[in-house]
Amino acid sequence: MYLSRFLSIHALWVTVSSVMQPYPLVWGHYDVCKTQIYTEEGKVWDYMACQPESTDMTKYLKVKLDPPDITCGDPPESFCAMGNPYMCNNECDASTPELAHPPELMFDFEGRHPSTFWQSATWKEYPKPLQVNITLSWSKTIELTDNIVITFESGRPDQMILEKSLDYGRTWQPYQYYATDCLDAFHMDPKSVKDLSQHTVLEIICTEEYSTGYTTNSKIIHFEIKDRFAFFAGPRLRNMASLYGQLDTTKKLRDFFTVTDLRIRLLRPAVGEIFVDELHLARYFYAISDIKVRGRCKCNLHATVCVYDNSKLTCECEHNTTGPDCGKCKKNYQGRPWSPGSYLPIPKGTANTCIPSISSIGKCYCNPLGSIHDRCNGSGFCECKTGTTGPKCDECLPGNSWHYGCQPNVCDNELLHCQNGGTCHNNVRCLCPAAYTGILCEKLRCEEAGSCGSDSSQGAPPQGSLALLLLLLLTTLLGTASPLLF
Repeated sequence: MYLSRFLSIHALWVTVSSVMQPYPLVWGHYDVCKTQIYTEEGKVWDYMACQPESTDMTKYLKVKLDPPDITCGDPPESFCAMGNPYMCNNECDASTPELAHPPELMFDFEGRHPSTFWQSATWKEYPKPLQVNITLSWSKTIELTDNIVITFESGRPDQMILEKSLDYGRTWQPYQYYATDCLDAFHMDPKSVKDLSQHTVLEIICTEEYSTGYTTNSKIIHFEIKDRFAFFAGPRLRNMASLYGQLDTTKKLRDFFTVTDLRIRLLRPAVGEIFVDELHLARYFYAISDIKVRGRCKCNLHATVCVYDNSKLTCECEHNTTGPDCGKCKKNYQGRPWSPGSYLPIPKGTANTCIPSISSIGKCYCNPLGSIHDRCNGSGFCECKTGTTGPKCDECLPGNSWHYGCQPNVCDNELLHCQNGGTCHNNVRCLCPAAYTGILCEKLRCEEAGSCGSDSSQGAPPQGSLALLLLLLLTTLLGTASPLLF
């Protein structure tokens, strides 16, 4: 009763969800790499584009600071409270856990608690610039799927640059500039992402939206991924089909949202005034309580799983591909050049599976009893007969057993029981007591002879009869022989 009620509720939820959710959001998953389908030749694999789920990527990154000794607390020092910049009795001490602010507190997973944060040393060497580079590295190519969000415990910096790398930190390019005065800081006119369009979405802009004073919500900085997606997917990202179509056909757009590393360059702390108060330099520092980076491993649409092992992310590649990003064909599967999967046509996309090289297709033999052909097809796979599965068609699907190929079970220990004391032999036939016959021992033998009415003892097997003992003895002696002998 509970199961049927659960299934009914689940069916209702699926129906309601399909009404409430626009189809393109479903298309956006690409969470299956292959599925079995029925054709005239039996079951075959149908391959499709696939990708891992989007997740919180800060769980897998490594953080590096430059200069390496920029974190406060060694030696201990005092700094001013944000609420009252002239109350400077707060202390940072790296040797005391309660007073330390190490870099790992930029990623506080325990509820994202804002009271724990990384903090730099104060600007005590003014007018020498107080600058910090924070590098976030994955040693893996990732695709960003949501806004990058940086929450400052101090005021947002007056000047900052967010940079990206696509080659593991060897070269860098700007993602976005942030300043209280873009023209003065970077010789750029201020812009908002809302000022962009489909044609200018890749433009690198300087924004003043996130760099002003100590106003409400003044601690958070965004790099707006979703606003850029919206130029193609529409408001609230309802038309994901259009976005995926653009990502599929425009490499520059796809690369724009792809990174191996991010770098936050803090160039000038929050001053909030025209002039720096040189008598209270402990007011000026950087402090970050949280960084959010959401994305997925880039697997070139050839995997749905990305594993984290030995501090390293790796795609579990399908479609006969291999490599950290599934970026090449496996050995013996280089029958055509490697290609990434394609989002098109929606909703399944195109897998662009690597196929066997000609030299390896001689090497691919299939089980002749379970396969339609004794060699792989042009895609490098064995085509299995009905009831058969496995890479070489040498395994049986449930309800079948191997007897010179996979044959449907006549009897088994779960559903098809032999009746009237019969025993199931190798899943292919029932061994019946002397008085019974039929596929499942369901008939009286006397019925076939038309003699059941003449002797009531025909209705039950003779107990202890010599014929039954001989039959059981013969079964034991020849138990391993072909069932055709019985």
